[in-house]
Amino acid sequence: MQENLVIVESPAKAKTIEKFLGKSYMVKSSFGHIRDLAKKGLGINVDNDFEPIYEIPDDKRKVVDELARLAREAKTVWLASDEDREGEAIAWHLAKVLDLPIERTKRIVFHEITQRAILAAIETPRTIDMNLVNAQQARRVLDRLVGFELSPVLWKKVRPALSAGRVQSVAVRLIVERERDIIAFKSVAQYRVVAQFHAAGDEEATLFKATLSKAFDSREEAEQFLQECIGERFVVSKAEEKPVQRYAAPPFTTSTLQQEAGRKLGMSVSQIMSVAQKLYEQGLITYMRTDSVNLSQMAITQCKNEVTRLFGAKYSYPHNFKTKSKGAQEAHEAIRPSYIERHEIEGTAAEKRLYDLIWKRTVASQMVPAELDRTQVVINLQNRAEQFVATGEVVRFDGFMRLYSESVDEDAQNEGEGGLLPKMEIGDELVYTTITASERYTQAPTRYNEAALVKRLEELGIGRPSTYAPTITTIINRGYVVKQNRDGQKRQTEQLTLSGAKLSSKMVSESYGKEKNRLAPTDIGMVVNDYLESQFASIMDYHFTANVEKEFDRVAEGDITWTKMIGEFYDPFHNLVDAAIGTQNEKGYQSARVLGVDPKTGLIVKARIGRYGPMVELEGKDGEKGQFASLKKGQLIESITLEEALELFALPRNLGELDGEPLMVGIGKFGPYVRHGKTFASLAKGDDPYTVTRERAEALLKESTDKQKSASTPLRTFAEDAQMVIKTGVYGPYIAYNGKNYRLPRGAKVEALTYEECQKIVAKAKK
Repeated sequence: MQENLVIVESPAKAKTIEKFLGKSYMVKSSFGHIRDLAKKGLGINVDNDFEPIYEIPDDKRKVVDELARLAREAKTVWLASDEDREGEAIAWHLAKVLDLPIERTKRIVFHEITQRAILAAIETPRTIDMNLVNAQQARRVLDRLVGFELSPVLWKKVRPALSAGRVQSVAVRLIVERERDIIAFKSVAQYRVVAQFHAAGDEEATLFKATLSKAFDSREEAEQFLQECIGERFVVSKAEEKPVQRYAAPPFTTSTLQQEAGRKLGMSVSQIMSVAQKLYEQGLITYMRTDSVNLSQMAITQCKNEVTRLFGAKYSYPHNFKTKSKGAQEAHEAIRPSYIERHEIEGTAAEKRLYDLIWKRTVASQMVPAELDRTQVVINLQNRAEQFVATGEVVRFDGFMRLYSESVDEDAQNEGEGGLLPKMEIGDELVYTTITASERYTQAPTRYNEAALVKRLEELGIGRPSTYAPTITTIINRGYVVKQNRDGQKRQTEQLTLSGAKLSSKMVSESYGKEKNRLAPTDIGMVVNDYLESQFASIMDYHFTANVEKEFDRVAEGDITWTKMIGEFYDPFHNLVDAAIGTQNEKGYQSARVLGVDPKTGLIVKARIGRYGPMVELEGKDGEKGQFASLKKGQLIESITLEEALELFALPRNLGELDGEPLMVGIGKFGPYVRHGKTFASLAKGDDPYTVTRERAEALLKESTDKQKSASTPLRTFAEDAQMVIKTGVYGPYIAYNGKNYRLPRGAKVEALTYEECQKIVAKAKK
């Protein structure tokens, strides 16, 4: 009989823990959840106090049977799933399925997979915390109720096969609202003025830049200002220098790790969590789902030793941070390395980079603030009210910045401070070398990237550390949101420069609009959002969604029962569903947007969602069939213009005749193509159907024809039977026999196969 059975969630975690426990402990994995709400039907008995109906999925039967056998044979069973609500629920499900008494089964938790943490947990077991279990049950049940009842409404009113989720729908709303802000934004040009000054009477003096406190709305105003600067007196009216301290950022929480790794390493939120999970399971970092910035006393001491060893005692600043989020369910410890003295690890490139980021952030948090001198100089003009302002910042002592500095979102960046400014006193006269007025266009709000969306969700109190990654993945997979790159565009802007008494002008090229990995709504995402907002305003409300999270926290703390919480939510929600089904006309949210009239034909042009996605339509005359065209990638029904729509009707394009038949380019169900007679060829990724040349189209057609010829030419034939041939296809060589195709076994060599071996492959496949 095995003395101790320890059950954890993942095989990697089991492997790491096994190293720390003796032979009397067997460590096994449940491979995540072992049961969930029944897939058939609602899976919840609404009339019986929202009783969940759980089932063991077929793919978990074998795991459960083995764990049940081992649990019967063991003297003591230890449930060691993760320390958050999800982990507590897994422990409870294991106890129920394995028939372990809840009040006597030993539950152990640890924030890191190290020998000291595991042994300490074994010394201090507890029982399953039913408040945490119920908080998880409440989330699971509520999300199933919302999804199960909302989705059929969308099928009936908007489009079949759509789905909705409580947190996901609110995340889509954020992205849709940002997109509408961008659509509504009107960019205007302003002239920003920057001067280069030096002390009067000393042409060798240090040059420095200063920016005018006001931008001009027109070229005429900017030019007039520059003209009036000729012969103007520039006098320092303020010269302020003060020491400031810049403090290190706290250690990582789940949210700040997702944001910082997104910005610094360019990783998606789901990638970050996947890599962090691997680091945790290998015992390299502490638990990666946490709201806490707290560090253990042991970690603080280790950081102190490491900072002193690397940089000297003057860089060490041992202290702790306080967690701001009230009732954070994972408020144990921040994400940090398990062993501070370990600077580098073995592993994949992604694991090494993420570990390095976590290590630097943790150690830097225990270093002294950086000391800077910040200077501001204000320069008055004798005959105008505007002022020039120069700012400078000089690092006197680098402190934590010697190791690490936190990055900021692209849209939060600004031109920032300059470097060292020369010493100036009030009343000093200055002389300009140049004053430049540059035409600049105001920028539209930027689309969210994943890091910025996580930050916004956290600010609103929507979701928890464990929900951010699956929420973003879900809204992308459902087709409500796309992650996209946009190429920058070029425009010409004017630059007016005053040098001495001479005013000159030149045009300069400016890039704008470039985006990388930004989240944008799709047309169907916008339609679904609008419908849900009109019929389910409370569900889509940010404050309501955040309050639901607080209610989960109250369940976790034992303040309210989970069934009472669900009951207070469900009745009003169910009434909204009934009202929505009864009040809206079916398909009411698929109405077309009229873009205008085609000047050539006088026909109305519309944009709408069609069977194969967003499209534009040129209405037919007197009941005739209209002309249709799909929208390009990045175009939206809500923002496409009449001119852009008319361009789309340029397809299919006739590139001229080839061997007596037209060579056509178009877009079909499977993407852009070239057609010649009955022969088709797909356009390559970089080819644009609107601009592809005849030469390129002919080359693609020839390439496709050559491939087809190659595919129809047998690799092998057999004298014993003319019907038995080996051909090559898209997925490699295969046997064609009597009108049917058969896959070759892995590793089979075409040239070495005998007729008898081919017969066996065919016979085996038939069975």
